[in-house]
Amino acid sequence: MIGFIILAAVMLLGGVGVVTFRQPVHAALSLVVTLLALAVTYVTLQAHFLAAIQVIVYAGAIMVLFLFVIMLLNVQGQEPAPHLAWMRPLAYAAALVTAAGITITAFVDRSPLPSADRVAALQGGSAEQVGTLLFSHYVLAFQLVGVLLLTGIVAAVSLAQRGNPAAPPARRGEAAPERELSHG
Repeated sequence: MIGFIILAAVMLLGGVGVVTFRQPVHAALSLVVTLLALAVTYVTLQAHFLAAIQVIVYAGAIMVLFLFVIMLLNVQGQEPAPHLAWMRPLAYAAALVTAAGITITAFVDRSPLPSADRVAALQGGSAEQVGTLLFSHYVLAFQLVGVLLLTGIVAAVSLAQRGNPAAPPARRGEAAPERELSHG
């Protein structure tokens, strides 16, 4: 139980870091810490396959995709616009209400833990068990996640190729303006 509390604290701090860090790369690295702590939590639950998938898919592939998009878009840590100053207190209030709801639910809902034979039936999150669930009960959700990831990639590439909005588009047949080169 102490190990779970430590891992939960690490995940919580990592999640707070994702939201509060100004630099996008630092926020992404904080997300990596959170995902790795979740993988260690899976190991403590004897779900070694899920832990490996967590590291390979999320901490590996998805984070590489996030970092690629951050570098492709050349996102800089910026101060929020002054006309959106009201959002910060609203975000803190929403976080406080969410934390209160989770705390109240944890203390009021005293549902028992699953029985030992039910946990044993999960087979530690083996590949067979995960595959059976994924491609039988959750096949639509699995396909929708793929579409969502594809949409994110297409959006990132289209944003990166948009170019400078201040520059007028060149017309066909017009020569591009010549630039004077200085040798020095």
